[in-house]
Amino acid sequence: MAHDIHITAEFVKGATKPEHFPESTLPEIAMIGRSNVGKSSLINALVRHNRMARVSNTPGKTQEINFFVTDMNFMLVDLPGYGYARVSKGQREQFSVLIRAYVLKRPQLVLTCVLVDARHDPQPLDLAILEELELAGRPFAIILTKCDKLKPAALIEREQQVRDVIQNCQYVVDVVPTSSETGLGRHQLLGLIKRIVNLSTQVPS
Repeated sequence: MAHDIHITAEFVKGATKPEHFPESTLPEIAMIGRSNVGKSSLINALVRHNRMARVSNTPGKTQEINFFVTDMNFMLVDLPGYGYARVSKGQREQFSVLIRAYVLKRPQLVLTCVLVDARHDPQPLDLAILEELELAGRPFAIILTKCDKLKPAALIEREQQVRDVIQNCQYVVDVVPTSSETGLGRHQLLGLIKRIVNLSTQVPS
């Protein structure tokens, strides 16, 4: 059995504007995805905490960027969900500006985890986020969520489909199937995060 990775996290602050982002030298790992993709559940499963990131039955409830400091020497960043129709146009535009300001320009950001619901094809907004990250030269990983809802053969097929989509991307670092219900992928994702954080903090010789 692989050695388990334990992680704890503490809320630092929420930001609704770029000027509210915390001043920090810690590397940051961001979680982003469509509303109700299971982002809050995954974050809670990573730190094995039931309520660290608020889980809501109302898509689009997270309306700010939430920063959490971890005991693994990085900041975990929960971004607003995107693509929910019942959020007003003004709110969607505000989210878009806020999300772009963070994922495309934040110097401390070392990896963006783009969450995609494994039960469905990647949606146009998912592909748009991936394209923007690739064009900006920002490293990203694709995290497939709710994988327990698929049969093994269907999950293999979905993962291959996603890998085909990003086969020409230079800045994708991995595709990780996960399930907040079963714990699938938790160790793999934390191992990936740990590796990226360690690389980002190495001093060039």
